[in-house]
Amino acid sequence: MTDSSEDLEIRPAVAADAAAVKAVTDAAYHHYIERIGVVPQPMRADHAADVGQGRVFVTGRPVTGLVVIRVIRAPEAHLFLDSVAVHPDAHGQGVGRRLLTFVETRARALDLPEVRLHSNAMMWENQRIYQKYGYELVERRTEGPYDRLHYRKRLAP
Repeated sequence: MTDSSEDLEIRPAVAADAAAVKAVTDAAYHHYIERIGVVPQPMRADHAADVGQGRVFVTGRPVTGLVVIRVIRAPEAHLFLDSVAVHPDAHGQGVGRRLLTFVETRARALDLPEVRLHSNAMMWENQRIYQKYGYELVERRTEGPYDRLHYRKRLAP
């Protein structure tokens, strides 16, 4: 992978990116299937619909990483991070860090006071990452077949 400006740019996904969004998401989450005993929710998402609704932002050409986000206004305003996915071939290159920074910047630009997300309790690597970047664990909840840890990061104005 090169470090061209196109590789570092984070941009809204377009319809032509939908297949790459699915491929990167599947590559990033597939190894969890055996560990958690179910297909991770990001792999089950309607990627084309998320792209069409402007919820997906990608980086790299070809796509190496992405985030899926939603603005929540009520009952408590926040930016919800549905998914962050980095292709295994791009691990260790700062893609995940840049994506998480982008999410926080986006939340601030939308005047939202915090970012929220959840992660499966069996995805312990993600727990360490989120805590490293200032996310605090607020609750653990079973939702259908998923044992989820809910995190938030309050943003300074």
